[in-house]
Amino acid sequence: MHIRRKLIKTAAAVLSAGMAGIFAVAGYYSSKLPASMTAETSSEIRIAQYPELSCSPGVEDGVLPAGAFPGTRQVTFSLFGAVPVKTVTVREAEPPVLTVGGAPFGIKLLMDGVMVTELGDVTDISGGTACPAADAGIEVGDVIKTAGGRPILSNSALQEVISESGGKDVSITVVRDGEESTVFLRPVFSGNSGTWRGGMWVRDSVAGIGTMTFINKATGEFAGLGHPICDSDTGGLVPLYSGEAVPVSITDAQKGEKGIPGELRGVFMKGKTYGRLYRNSNCGVFGRLNDDAVKELCEGCEEFIMGYRQDVAAGPAEIYSTLGGTSPEKYSAEIESVDLSGKNSGKDMVIRITDERLLEKAGGIVQGMSGSPVIQNGRLIGAVTHVFVADPTRGYAVFAETMAEYLEG
Repeated sequence: MHIRRKLIKTAAAVLSAGMAGIFAVAGYYSSKLPASMTAETSSEIRIAQYPELSCSPGVEDGVLPAGAFPGTRQVTFSLFGAVPVKTVTVREAEPPVLTVGGAPFGIKLLMDGVMVTELGDVTDISGGTACPAADAGIEVGDVIKTAGGRPILSNSALQEVISESGGKDVSITVVRDGEESTVFLRPVFSGNSGTWRGGMWVRDSVAGIGTMTFINKATGEFAGLGHPICDSDTGGLVPLYSGEAVPVSITDAQKGEKGIPGELRGVFMKGKTYGRLYRNSNCGVFGRLNDDAVKELCEGCEEFIMGYRQDVAAGPAEIYSTLGGTSPEKYSAEIESVDLSGKNSGKDMVIRITDERLLEKAGGIVQGMSGSPVIQNGRLIGAVTHVFVADPTRGYAVFAETMAEYLEG
């Protein structure tokens, strides 16, 4: 009897440990899967990164309860078809066929307002100093939308309002962290310049070079860069009022080294435009090409079905980028890890350059390559976004499906 009780206790302990292990494994996979995803209509969903997971309808007949969006269903992923891991909402949609990018383009943005980049004291006629902007509560990174009731789109427009104030309070509409508020700035008469001053420096436009990720030939829409255009001084996302995409010729690729990122250098080609930009977002810039640009940029380029995030897995891949002139080339790479959650904007994958030509010429990923499309298993899956400063052979990439969501349609 004593031996039997001992065996039962041992078996219970083993079973308990086994169940704890199963729950721990299920918890691990659950944390790696998103709460929702998009998949091809009526297709069997497979997670390329986790082939050991299979799915089945999450509710009876895979039908969502009343009130759910049409074209969605629920599936439950299970480990080896036996241990339920997570129930996920799936939106059904056919992936678009897109023309691969890789060509460089120039970016010219006019801000929606002006961004405060620096505050400073104004010396008045008696020798005293004050900073009217700081006293009004204005901070570096704020975007000024109006002053004295007038829309502000340039540094000169803001200074004109302040100069005409005669020292009276000027109402200023500012946007900070997405919230709009009104403050009142009392200018100081500068003894140095002989004009009324607000004690701040602002920026109204930016320009740079990026790489196109893909083009929708049917609509002329394109996506590029893979990350937002931010102000170089404040780090804030540049609010877009209007923008233009222009042709660029790459003249040089400055090689990156550990601790020193390289960069593509080029010249804007005068007298020519690709089209307008309509969005600057956390996962890139978006615009619409004119007919001539669509023809030029799509001629001879490959087309790929867009891959959804579950199609991406660690393993070999390719990127398209331009290190000289205007024509992109294909380079080998390796996807080292994949984050399916989508929580880390622009950092869905870690990618490593393996192509000796690219390593020799540029050292890996350099500034200006952001937006270079990533291809895996015949599908367009993402775009390069960032370089690791400590290791320029490696960097981040964003999912293509995330970028495609920002197209106007």
